[in-house]
Amino acid sequence: MSKVKYYYDSENLAYRKIKTQKRRKFGVIILFLLASALFGFLSFIVLLNTPYFETPKDRLQAREIENLRLNYALLNKKMDRVNDVIEAIEDRDNNLYRVYFNKAAIPDSIRKAGLPGKNRYKVLEGYDNSQLVMNTTKRIDVLSKELAVQSKSLDAILKLAEAKSDFLSAIPAIQPVRNENLKQMASGFGYRTDPFTKVRKMHKGMDFTAKTGSPIYATGDGVVSKADNTASGYGNHIVIRHGFGYETLYAHLSKYKARAGQRVKRGDVIGYVGSTGRSEGPHLHYEVHKGNNVVNPLNFYYGNISAVEYLAIAQLANQENQSLD
Repeated sequence: MSKVKYYYDSENLAYRKIKTQKRRKFGVIILFLLASALFGFLSFIVLLNTPYFETPKDRLQAREIENLRLNYALLNKKMDRVNDVIEAIEDRDNNLYRVYFNKAAIPDSIRKAGLPGKNRYKVLEGYDNSQLVMNTTKRIDVLSKELAVQSKSLDAILKLAEAKSDFLSAIPAIQPVRNENLKQMASGFGYRTDPFTKVRKMHKGMDFTAKTGSPIYATGDGVVSKADNTASGYGNHIVIRHGFGYETLYAHLSKYKARAGQRVKRGDVIGYVGSTGRSEGPHLHYEVHKGNNVVNPLNFYYGNISAVEYLAIAQLANQENQSLD
């Protein structure tokens, strides 16, 4: 039974019973119920957004995020190994290949520059794992740039190697007459006595005496630019352009085996020893030209003779005797 409440009426000097209106009581109850419902709803929303109250969907997303983090970590470990391999290749490129071909090393500022664009990674910002994704993407871009630079470098090295091979093949590196066909090395490069005028003058090549008809060999790869007897004093002669500024001349031939415009390889027979033109006897007059200068052929005989044979030829070539042309 509810308590009866009274209030003091000061005008009549008496206590009177407090009468509660039913409508007011009903409004209080309704207000209490609404407040309770609102509090309950807000508490439910808060619980939904706390880690202590996860839905199955939340747990699935959390596992997927954790798997992505693990995959990114594995990807970064693989990139570490790829980076080690690339650095080893770059080291050989800078300190071996480029040194051998006399090319400047490629600095790290170019190799590891990454890709251009200040805001390249802006679209990756604003997420929970943005830093992880951005760092991994940057590493991939740097590795991609390094691979592109290294690929271009190796292409350039390959071209240099091919050119080097062509260069080595073009150098006149053997004797034009084989030792078994030689009688002797009659006269070398330098000032010699002219056999006709008896005047000391510059002899621009080397004279090899041999039997008429002995084969004459191209001393390097090249193209025959001339095979005729139009030059004064040389008689039947052949000129081979080897490229890289090198040219060789073979004079006093008895007959030709090569013709103008023909491509020849080192060691190919191009003609035969004779005594045509201004000559005192069967021999080959041989010259080497580099650029616009005549150079000593003795400096190039390293392709088919031993050190002992080279010293013997050098001793004969340095004697200031009479030339044969």
